[in-house]
Parts: sequence; C-alpha cells; structure tokens
Amino acid sequence: MDVPRLAGIAFDVLSLSSILVLLVLGMGIIVSMMGIFNLAHGELVLLGAFTVYLAHKVGLGVGLGIVLAPIVVGAAGLLLERSVVRHFYSRPISALLATWAVGMMIRESVRAGLHGRSEVVVAPFSGTFAIGNVYLSQWRVAIVLLTVAVIAASYLLLQRTRVGLQVRATLDNASLARASGIATGRVYALTFAFGSALAGLAGALIVPLFALYADLGVTFLVRSFLAVMVGGVGSFEGPILGAGAVGLGSGVLPWVVAPVLADALVFVIAIALMRFMPNGLVHRG
Repeated sequence: MDVPRLAGIAFDVLSLSSILVLLVLGMGIIVSMMGIFNLAHGELVLLGAFTVYLAHKVGLGVGLGIVLAPIVVGAAGLLLERSVVRHFYSRPISALLATWAVGMMIRESVRAGLHGRSEVVVAPFSGTFAIGNVYLSQWRVAIVLLTVAVIAASYLLLQRTRVGLQVRATLDNASLARASGIATGRVYALTFAFGSALAGLAGALIVPLFALYADLGVTFLVRSFLAVMVGGVGSFEGPILGAGAVGLGSGVLPWVVAPVLADALVFVIAIALMRFMPNGLVHRG
C-alpha cells in the first residue's frame, strides 16, 4: 500500500478517534463524579443526529442543526438528570437499569419517527483537498479541528473558571465540597448536561458519515464505555487516551482482518489492558 493511501487511512482513524473523544469526555467526568454509567449515552448521540435530520427536514439546514444539536441534547440530559438519574446516585445498579430504560424509549421513539428506515444526511460541505499526494475529506478535517477546539475549551473551563473549580472540588470529595457550601446537586446537573451536550455534538458530526438509523448510538455506547475504562476515570487525560486507543484499534484492525473479527479483537485488547492495568492508562491516585 502506498504512502498517500496510508496517510488517508491514518486520517480517517484520527477522525473516528476525535468523535470518541467528544463522547468519552462527558462520560468520563460523569462516571468519575457520580459513580454511575449512563446507558442512555448512546441514545443521546442518536438524539443529536436526529436533531440534525429534523432541522434539515424542516428547512433549517444541516449547519444550523449541528449548532442546535448540543443545545437540544444538553437540555434533554439536564431533564434526564433532574427527573431520573439524581434519584439513583447511591444505587449505581438501579441507575444502570433506569438509564437503559430511558435509552430504549428514546431509541424506539426515533425508530418510529424514521418509520424503521435509515436516512442519509449530507454534510454542510463536502469534497476533498490535497496536501501533496494525500487527499483529505473536508468534513473529517472539520471534525478533527472542532474536537481540538472542544478539548481546549473544556480544559480551560475545568481549570480556569469558578464552575470548573466547583466541578473539580466535587470530583475530589463531594462531602467536603458540600460542607464548603458548594451546591453539589447543581454541579451534578450541570456536569450531566455538559456531557450530554458533547454526546449530542458527536451525534451531529457522526450522522453525515454513518447515516441516521435507530441503532446508531448503540455501537458508540460500547466503544465509549471501553474507552473510559481503558483510559481510566477521574482525570481529564484518561478518557482522551482511552478514546485514542479504542479509535486506533477500531480504525486500523478492519484493514488487517475481517470487520467482524476486528470488532472482537478491539474488545479482547481492551479487556487485556484492563486486566493488566485495572486503573486505566491514567490513574488518578
């Protein structure tokens, strides 16, 4: 295989990893702070994709739909946290079941809205441009650049703002933060909404690449879960590294072995990493 072709594949892998980063940033913070996995996270991705589809269908355009997706899904996440999730913080197994049920309702509602079909959503802009002999998709480049911007903004939010200080204090010790006057319930709600908004943005960016179908979020939920566990909870860097590792495996292995076997190998490699590094690639001591 020639160098330009390898470079193109490498960039496709990078864009897939970028999408996973958007997913695991929010999920990692939620898991670290609240001690629960949101099994509706994949359906929040689906909801973001569906928002773009609806915006396009009513004539608002795909571009505006992408802007609206994190807002709509962030609001849905806030509603989910206030109405369901907050009642199960001390019962993580019940939280799993509750969010799984909510996710199933969202998925089946979208399936009904699509009448069981899949729909194609065209990116706001398309085409390629060349760097030497390497041709890159303009939309995939936009995904990578937007992800870098989101990572930088999220880091600054957590490290340089009062809200970020409250989030980090609650993450370190919720009881002490509460005793210091921090409204931890509000911090939980805002964090959950932020993670949901990132999932909605990921769904909006994904849909032009994968099309829209009711089970779109399921695959990304599994990959996000693996990325969080591989990267390690409790740090900003862990989920990002985990997303890179899972995205690399998911993108490269299908070029080496059959796609079905590649998915299985990603699981095997992730399980092996968790076996020998149970605290993840980045352990917050």
